[in-house]
Formats: sequence, structure tokens, C-alpha cells
Amino acid sequence: MTTIRVLIADDQAIVRTGMAMILTAEDGIEIVAQAQDGLEAVDQVARHRPDVVLMDIRMPRLDGLEALRLLTRPGVVHVPRVVMVTTFDDDEYVHRALRDGACGFLLKDAGPRLLAEAVRSAAQGEALISPAVTVRLLQRFTGPARQPARPPGGTLSPREEDVVGMVARGHTNAEIAAGLHISAGTVKAHLSNIQSKLDARNRVEIAAWAWESGLVR
Repeated sequence: MTTIRVLIADDQAIVRTGMAMILTAEDGIEIVAQAQDGLEAVDQVARHRPDVVLMDIRMPRLDGLEALRLLTRPGVVHVPRVVMVTTFDDDEYVHRALRDGACGFLLKDAGPRLLAEAVRSAAQGEALISPAVTVRLLQRFTGPARQPARPPGGTLSPREEDVVGMVARGHTNAEIAAGLHISAGTVKAHLSNIQSKLDARNRVEIAAWAWESGLVR
């Protein structure tokens, strides 16, 4: 099993230490570096090339959103999967984080199981930590009821709309496959087509489009 290399960025030492202790006890996860602000996080990513970064939003010198933008900007040699660490008080920043390439969100009071799930999901490209977290955050961007917007890259098929709807409600690939009575491989194929049609970088952007466009209410 390939080891998942993780960097933890948070200005609170007790938070970094707690996360590191939890993840170090997990099989297949290694903490390669820690950072106390966004500038240090960007530097450590370049130095250690982690697979996943757990990034606090509010940090001194350079906040997590600016650090995310630097880590995902065009031309960067190594782009890790970044999971933003947030509280519900940070909802106003979620939309910006989605657009700048965040692949998921984690509540600071999440337990050990969700923390490990967040890291493993990000490493696998699943990008969703908890259905409740995803739905509650994305629902904040739901506008008045309207006809779903047309995808920029082509019309979604009825089955693709079904998949998008389940993604937007926080379901994993396995749950989508079971719910729609299709194989996991077919789900992945649908997601690939959907990402192309929506010009979405990951499933979180798919979910955001679904809520914002009116496909899911």
C-alpha cells in the first residue's frame, strides 16, 4: 500500500499536534511536515512534496486561501490535494476555496475517524469528507428556485444528472453505484464525462455547480 504523505498547516500548535498524533497512528499515512502559517506551508510543500495538505483558513502572514491559490496556480510543478480546515463561521470563504482548487473541507472538531477519512478521500480523489459537512456548506450558495443552468461543455444526460445530484448530496462513488444500480467503473466514467462538460477540476466543483445552477435544491 502506498503511503500517503501529509502536511499539516495550522497556526495553533495544539491543533497540529493533535492531528499529527491521530494520523501517525493510522496505517499508510505519514506526516512529512508541519507549518504554522501559509507562507511556511507553501515553502514546505515545495520542499517535501506531500500528497495531501490539511490547510487551516485563518492563519497569520498568509492565510490558507492565499496559500491554496499559490499551490494550485498554473505552472506549479507539484500540486498537492488541499483539504481546507474550517468552522461553520468560515462559510463565506468556501466559494472562493472551491474556485481555487480545494478538494474538500474538514471541521476542526471532526473526530479521528473523519480526519483519517479526509486524508484518504483526498488522496484517492474522492474529495468529500462528510455528506453533512458538504451539503451544509454548499447549501449556503443555493439561490432562488430556477431552471438548472446549461453546462458550459455540453448537456448532461439524465444519468449524468442523477450522478451529479448524488455527488452534490455528499455520496461516495460506492454509494452512487449502489443507489443507481451501476458499477463503480461506470460511476467513474460518468464523473469523467461530467467533469469535462462542467469544466470542473474535482467532484467538489461538480457539487458546487449543482447547488449554484439549481439542479439540486
